[in-house]
Amino acid sequence: MGTVDKLRARAETLKTARLLDVGPDDLAFLAELPADDVRRLRADCVAALFDRSPEMLDRIASATKLVPAGVAAAISQKALGPRLAAAVAGRLEPARAADIIEKLPVAFTAESCAHLDPRRISGIVDRLDEGLVVRIAIELAGRADHLTMGRFVGHLRDSALSRILPQVGDATVLRTGFLVDDPERLGRIVELMGEERLASVIARAAADGLWPEALAVAGMVTGEQRGRIASLAAARPVEHLDALVTTVAAQGLWESLLPLVALLSDEERRAVAALPALRDPGVLGDIVPAVVSTGLWAEFLPLVEVLPEPSRQVVADRAGAIGDEDLDALAREVDKRDLWGLVLPLVELMSDEAKTRIFALPSFRDAEPS
Repeated sequence: MGTVDKLRARAETLKTARLLDVGPDDLAFLAELPADDVRRLRADCVAALFDRSPEMLDRIASATKLVPAGVAAAISQKALGPRLAAAVAGRLEPARAADIIEKLPVAFTAESCAHLDPRRISGIVDRLDEGLVVRIAIELAGRADHLTMGRFVGHLRDSALSRILPQVGDATVLRTGFLVDDPERLGRIVELMGEERLASVIARAAADGLWPEALAVAGMVTGEQRGRIASLAAARPVEHLDALVTTVAAQGLWESLLPLVALLSDEERRAVAALPALRDPGVLGDIVPAVVSTGLWAEFLPLVEVLPEPSRQVVADRAGAIGDEDLDALAREVDKRDLWGLVLPLVELMSDEAKTRIFALPSFRDAEPS
């Protein structure tokens, strides 16, 4: 099994639990699986739940087509309730469903959204009045229903997002981003926020202990945006950054943090390296196995280079104790990425026994450090 992206798997587990109407703890075992596997399971569950609907739903949907939209809306609200109304909406043509939704109270629609077939969202949202879409989003935010917001946000136009973002809090942005169903859309949302709002969101992550959510968002955007998020996080006060490292260590999220550290400037990276948490031998000792399992040596070694001497010694001792197979993988990665200038000072700090083991490896004998 490949590397598990813990944050993505955690989000997919929460989404699957909501879909199956069970507590997240009942499906906690899923969070240890690759995120893509859990996502496929969720898609299979969607098909199983919505493709085999009782014939009664089709009969109700057919009857709904025969009455004016206002009457259908009244029936949905008074006789069906949010869950059944959502099930019926999923059996209607999107245009007809949108006509009925526009006649319903916003609160009722927001509650129904949680039960709608996710595959029907795009077709319905595209046909709704933008002002109504904005009001539904604000209602969902007020209910703290970030899971449902995460389903819908990827289907919203830029114009709607530009109206919604100023009306929802920074914590809502983070929690919704963590649960977004369409990660490819997240980059556009970050752009729409602008630099000042993005900085505010990162500050909220620090203040409210939402670093895992912030790391997840950073992991779903690419290129320049990821670097901006990394720099904004690095600009937080020492106590906030220390809490970030402590959280990452406690939850085993190094594979989410180290790629961001690698994007920092030398000055920013030195500020991270000086954090009190990175002087803790327990924290440092845990990083090495994480790097071994993820292969993130190229992301980790630049940080090691600027760690204080005692911290580098802890890393060297831990790295020198890993198995020959993992050491060989390290050597091959170092040679492939031309990282000898970073790794040889670390090797110098290892015990004589560790040095002997390392230089006896085929990959070290074959390599030609420059």
